[in-house]
Amino acid sequence: MINLTLCEALQKLNNGEISAVELTRAYLDRIEKYGADLNCYITTTPERALADAAASDARRSAGDAKLLDGAPIAMKDLFATRGIRTTAASRMLEKFIPEYESTVSQKLIDAGTVLLGKANLDEFAMGTFSKTSYFGAPINPWQIEKQLTAGGSSGGSTSAVAGGLAIAATGTDTGGSIRFPAAITGMVGMKPTYGLCSRWGCIAFASSLDTPGPITRTVDDAALLLSAMAGHDAKESTSAPNGFSCTTPLQPILGNGKKLRVGVIREFNDVKISDDMKTLFEKRISDLKSLGAELVEVSIPNILDALAAYYIIAPAEASSNLARYDGMRYGLRVEGRDIYDTFKKSRAAGFGDEVKRRMVIGTAVLSSESYDVYFMQAARVRRMIADSFNKAFTECDLILCPSSAGTAMPLNSDLSPLEYYALDLFTVAMNLAGIPACSVPAGLATNGLPLGIQVVGPRFSDEKVLQLAKHIETAAAIDNRPTTIMGK
Repeated sequence: MINLTLCEALQKLNNGEISAVELTRAYLDRIEKYGADLNCYITTTPERALADAAASDARRSAGDAKLLDGAPIAMKDLFATRGIRTTAASRMLEKFIPEYESTVSQKLIDAGTVLLGKANLDEFAMGTFSKTSYFGAPINPWQIEKQLTAGGSSGGSTSAVAGGLAIAATGTDTGGSIRFPAAITGMVGMKPTYGLCSRWGCIAFASSLDTPGPITRTVDDAALLLSAMAGHDAKESTSAPNGFSCTTPLQPILGNGKKLRVGVIREFNDVKISDDMKTLFEKRISDLKSLGAELVEVSIPNILDALAAYYIIAPAEASSNLARYDGMRYGLRVEGRDIYDTFKKSRAAGFGDEVKRRMVIGTAVLSSESYDVYFMQAARVRRMIADSFNKAFTECDLILCPSSAGTAMPLNSDLSPLEYYALDLFTVAMNLAGIPACSVPAGLATNGLPLGIQVVGPRFSDEKVLQLAKHIETAAAIDNRPTTIMGK
């Protein structure tokens, strides 16, 4: 049962071949067996999971099954879950138990999912390897003995799905935090159009960039999970009025005479990527051309400035969002001599080094001396990038680019903060523009590790993005079953 995709498992549940309790027990057994090795969960909820599964079986017996009834999922520990510890992988919130449910997790409850637990991540989603987690880094299930990164910040979610410790998972993508970890673990990671999935109840990092989305083994699974997650939320001011629903399996967007203009970004031609990434990218382009796609070179003139703009805008918003953690209302409190000393001691003890670094950067760029020089310039670059994407989409329908420069690196890689930030080069521009992007497995490198390609589209073209991603998935045809990945 562990090797079933989400769509396959739902089919078997609907046919009565398996029960939700049986499926859930299979995942709980695997969590018990390999959970410590992968460190992909911060909190597991076996009692809740079995109760959810039993309720699902009862609904199905009564002929009242829901969209995802009985699907055992992991919830990134950034989404508030009522009565269940929600930590953001930080000491600051180590003991925080919300009295409310995030919109995304509530939608998945309403769709009938089974909650296995809360997945590990970078502290407050700030990082690239999930190494900043207060609870230790999750491990990539591929070549597990090598202790490779599962990526970040949604590394726990991708590790759980790739290792067979969840059938699917939620993630959030602020600058590539779904797509990069999905790419290096051989998973499908979808960053929807900004606003398609509500941020209400999702602990904030950078509010104008944070985007909840699905992490799954297949593109059809991603489309199905996104259908449950998406939709307008009156409680969230940036929630889009658009919903999302599509028929699975997804319909082909190419073949049988269908034409599609697929763009490649000229400015990425000179960016250094691995030879394996070059080879696989060319192969997948060739596959699409054989189905009738027309290749178009497009220009996003400021895309190489996106990284600099992102690392001004995101820390600035983080500085504002994290000001609420002061030891006064909730979260860690360390008593000081007076109120200001309590503020300082609580924040010093509660936040890790990377979170502190970004808050200091953000506070600096928001200062009166720097606001016009840095923050406003970054905002102008952001607008220029969004305009460039809009222009490019008049010349092509969808865009392809790498999700990462290479395969997963060892967790103990000795990189500077700037080198870690540079790993986001291929992903941050899509967050700045608010457009959908899906990382899909492109194949295996010569070292046996997976690589991913992104499909990028204009705002609210999420279904088309997924349709093209499915063509790439079919051409790549990698075996990403958990028992194949882990060899057990």
